Amino acid sequence: MNQFLTFVKKEFYHVFRDRKTLLLLFGMPIAQIILFGFALTNEIKNSNIVVCDYAKDVASQRIIEKLEASSSFDIERTAMTSGQIEAAFEEGKAKLAIVIPANFNNDLLHFNKAQIQIIADASDPNLANTLTNYAANIIRGYQQELHQNAGPPFRINTEVRMIYNPELKGATNFVPGVMALVLLLVCVLMTSVSIVKEKETGTMEVLLVSPFNPVLVIIAKAVPYFLLSIINLTLILILSVSFMDMPLNGSILLLYLASSLLIITALSLGLLISNSTSSQQEAMLISLMGMLVPTMMITGFLFPLENMPWPLQVAANIVPSKWYYIVVKDIMIKGLGFSAVWKELLILTGMTCVLLFISFKKFKTRLA
Repeated sequence: MNQFLTFVKKEFYHVFRDRKTLLLLFGMPIAQIILFGFALTNEIKNSNIVVCDYAKDVASQRIIEKLEASSSFDIERTAMTSGQIEAAFEEGKAKLAIVIPANFNNDLLHFNKAQIQIIADASDPNLANTLTNYAANIIRGYQQELHQNAGPPFRINTEVRMIYNPELKGATNFVPGVMALVLLLVCVLMTSVSIVKEKETGTMEVLLVSPFNPVLVIIAKAVPYFLLSIINLTLILILSVSFMDMPLNGSILLLYLASSLLIITALSLGLLISNSTSSQQEAMLISLMGMLVPTMMITGFLFPLENMPWPLQVAANIVPSKWYYIVVKDIMIKGLGFSAVWKELLILTGMTCVLLFISFKKFKTRLA
């Protein structure tokens, strides 16, 4: 019995000495609870919307008050032309626009009916549907309030317009997310595992003492995965455009440029993981958990970032796939050019430079 307890005690010491095992045992469940608890919700909160009030009368002000009282919306009140509203959607400053025409209250009083236009960014069809339903319900609530306070029935017609994706096809949302997930995960995983494999088999020592520059050896190992990822990207685009009716409204050259930048970022991250691990299993675990969960949960791919608490929204900024996801939607769906996505591309470039610098700093030319 004493021997058994000694072995149990030894195993506890072994577990608590290994920080990576402790991270796996305690860190991963805590992270999953936080992510799934806050990210997995269908409720939309604090979405940026624009209210264009051309009436500026009692009825329009009452509707705006009801919209402001809802936690679903973060309202900016301004008067905009149709071109300015579209520009707000292109820049990502608004998810929804509510246009209240002039003489709104006058139409209600004299004709017992009036009209409101709701314009939604349908590049994310689920979010667009939810927001338009929220807004329409608030307007219907005001209409019922009028029925209770007045004799004749009043009717407020809501005209809904979905831009970028009027048919509300789901492909416009998941294809950019899948592109980000595949490119990031495959590049990080394959690069980190392939280099660690060289360490485990002992061939890395041979490569390091060869006449080639060790840095060139590492770059040479990354080049095949770069080219294979470009082929992967091409296949995804062909399938998406041909069979899923995914639009490609922008420059395909700019799309490939952005994708190449993400691939290089992912390869840099894979190199950093390979320099920090000593086994294939360890590299694979870090790559999968470090890339799969953040890409799916906190990039806006499956769940709107507006739903999440601010710490998760801040954490999303260090995930490369978030910025690539924005770029792909802007290029493919909205048909925007370099002037609209240069900030995201600059952030990805900065991430790549930082990761490469740290990776080469940590790279050891001697394994012993």
